Amino acid sequence: MTTALSQHPATEPITVLSSPPPWRHTLVSLTVRNYRIFALANFVAMTALWMQRIAQDWLVLQLSGSVTAVGITSALQFAPMLVFGLVGGVIVDRYPTRILLMLTQTAAVLTSTVLAVLVLTGTVQVWHIYVIATVLGFVTVIDNPARQVFTNELVGPRHLRNAISLNSSLFQLGGLVGPALSGALLVAVGAGWSFGINAIACALVVFALSRLRVSELHPAPIVARAKGQLAEGLRYARSKPAILWTIVLLAFLAVFSQNLPVLLAAFANDVFDVGAGGYGLFNALVAVGALTAALLSTRRRSVRLRTVVLATIVYTALQMTAGFMPTELLFGAVLVLAGFGWLLFITAANSLVQMSTNTAVRGRVMALYVLVLLGGQSVGGPLMGWVVEHFGAHVGMVLSGAVPLVAAVVIGILIAHTAGLRLRVSLRRHRMPVTIVPR
Repeated sequence: MTTALSQHPATEPITVLSSPPPWRHTLVSLTVRNYRIFALANFVAMTALWMQRIAQDWLVLQLSGSVTAVGITSALQFAPMLVFGLVGGVIVDRYPTRILLMLTQTAAVLTSTVLAVLVLTGTVQVWHIYVIATVLGFVTVIDNPARQVFTNELVGPRHLRNAISLNSSLFQLGGLVGPALSGALLVAVGAGWSFGINAIACALVVFALSRLRVSELHPAPIVARAKGQLAEGLRYARSKPAILWTIVLLAFLAVFSQNLPVLLAAFANDVFDVGAGGYGLFNALVAVGALTAALLSTRRRSVRLRTVVLATIVYTALQMTAGFMPTELLFGAVLVLAGFGWLLFITAANSLVQMSTNTAVRGRVMALYVLVLLGGQSVGGPLMGWVVEHFGAHVGMVLSGAVPLVAAVVIGILIAHTAGLRLRVSLRRHRMPVTIVPR
């Protein structure tokens, strides 16, 4: 019997370059007017979002005195994605992405404004933050997969990989500037102004979306309403090993490794006693390494499943190492390297999943991707908060790297065995010391 899935056009092959692209093409996506406008507004929004995240986590910690409460806040913000994320993907495939983004960013303006007013008037309580985090979680259900799909609509398949890397660069540049600004504001005037700035930044994104030239977009096909579309997206992802194994690895990282706000808050407050300024600095150091990796990833020749596995191993080993660092200086240095490793993974994973998926089902596949990324954090936030409170920040950091490291090694062995691959070690000059080759 013919299914809707079998009617999809074949996925375009992933481009493999014989050499890295020239340096002048590092920012090639910015030559596209629509992407340039959106990217500028998105950078401002990402900076403000990082400011709000730092201010929110620190505010919860100060109001409650509990690291677990910080984890609960993270869980509430990501839980709607865990429950309704796949439905969000169906919505993204059914409706124009630009309109959806304008609606979600308007909702973000309203929630940030309410939180700013509560904090600036001195009436905020922890339960207020819990409610607003939950509302933002429902906004994320549609906003995140829509953003993933919209990148292709802005630049088309020719510049997609470059645009994905640049998006990561802008996010991490915001992660470099935002925590520093938020830390300064927390020390100087408190958390309220960070929320107000984020409201203004979200309004700027809405304005930028309204200024795009719709005729120059590369819109994905609108999928008509039909039964079984959610299950269809799951079957498609399961049928492609490049998508399936990447998402499995992402799940381990999301639950154990991607709860740095919980871990870094504990290190800043309990281990090194460096306060809000130190907490912002730790986040900024992660962003320094991540930004460097994001820029270098624009020169990657190809994206393969083995790239994702190796990047996972590098990143998790570095994060585990951070848990053993006895001083602030050494801890900060390893955070830079861990940030570098994380962006090597996430840019490779995002590129591989998007470029392995045809446009007719991309919204649902990317919704699954975001569901695992953010939904995993909703599970891992309270879990890692509990580990930190009962066993200490050092144990929490080591565990956050060790569990996904073991998973990546096991998955790598399974993939290599299935594909008939082996490691080759060579000490000859002008050759990579460790390579993966057929048996």
